[in-house]
Amino acid sequence: MEINTDVNEYRRRLITMRCRIVFAFALLCLSCGTLLARSPKSAAHAPDPYYRSALAAANRFLTAWQTQDHQTGIIMLSDTARQHTSPELLQTFFSPGPQPAFEISHGRRTTAGEYVFPIVLFESASSRRRYCKIVVTRSGKDDWAINNLP
Repeated sequence: MEINTDVNEYRRRLITMRCRIVFAFALLCLSCGTLLARSPKSAAHAPDPYYRSALAAANRFLTAWQTQDHQTGIIMLSDTARQHTSPELLQTFFSPGPQPAFEISHGRRTTAGEYVFPIVLFESASSRRRYCKIVVTRSGKDDWAINNLP
C-alpha cells in the first residue's frame, strides 16, 4: 500500500506541475501578444510641434479675460477679429463679473492650420456657463493670435 500511496502522490505532484507550466505558458503568450499588439508610433502620429504654443496662446488670452486685462486681450486678437467686433462688445466680453473661470479642452488642428479649442466660460459666481470655442491662428514666426471672440 505504501508504494501505491507514493505513486498517487507522484501523480498528484506531476499534475500540479503540469498545470503550473500550462498557466505560466499562457501568461507568457498573453504578455507577448499585448506587446506585439502595440505598434510603435508612426510618423503620422507624431506630436504636432505647434500645438503647445497654440494652447499657451489660448490660455494667455483666457487668463486676460479672467483677470479683466482688456489691453492684453485686445492685443492678442487678430486683425480680422478686431474688425468684426465692436468696442462695446469687447468691453462687455472683458468684464465677466466676479470670480470668472474657464476650462479649456483638448484642441485640434484644422486644415487651414488653425487650432480650435472647446472652452467653457464661467462668467460669474452664479455658475453661469457658456460653452464655446476659441480659434488660434499663427500670425508670425512665433506669434499666435485669437481669430474669434468666444
